[in-house]
Amino acid sequence: MLHYKLPKELRALFIVHYAPLLLIILTGPLTAIAGVWEISTEKITTITVGIIIFLIGTYIYFKWERFWHKTYKGQLITTGIFQYIRHPHYTSLLIIGFGLAMFFYSLFALAIAIIAIPIMIWSILDEEKLLKKQYSKEYKKYMKKVPWRLVPKIF
Repeated sequence: MLHYKLPKELRALFIVHYAPLLLIILTGPLTAIAGVWEISTEKITTITVGIIIFLIGTYIYFKWERFWHKTYKGQLITTGIFQYIRHPHYTSLLIIGFGLAMFFYSLFALAIAIIAIPIMIWSILDEEKLLKKQYSKEYKKYMKKVPWRLVPKIF
């Protein structure tokens, strides 16, 4: 059994980075119900693309989740999906958010997904400060080996 407890410093950020996703889930259906804030593209295409994006994000999330719980025992993890990006959890949440916004065909949900990007970046930067303290030179070496935080070759 994994005995990992989220540090107090990260608990608020943990809630903050899930908040946009919850808002998308809560407000997205209002577009269909009220017929407001609709994305101005072909509905069936947007919804289909949204489902595909959502499934990709969900796949990354569960791949990360399974790998994390199977591997993490207090050490720095640099294998698996972590050899390509340093924060696959945040990446998956952003992809899921954009997929849901498109699935719901909602401009409002899409705006929330866009607003989530700086929230995730803020969370990542805060988390990396703690990781540098915790793993010191080992984490700095990992940062050089894997320079991408969210998306390979982009950020």
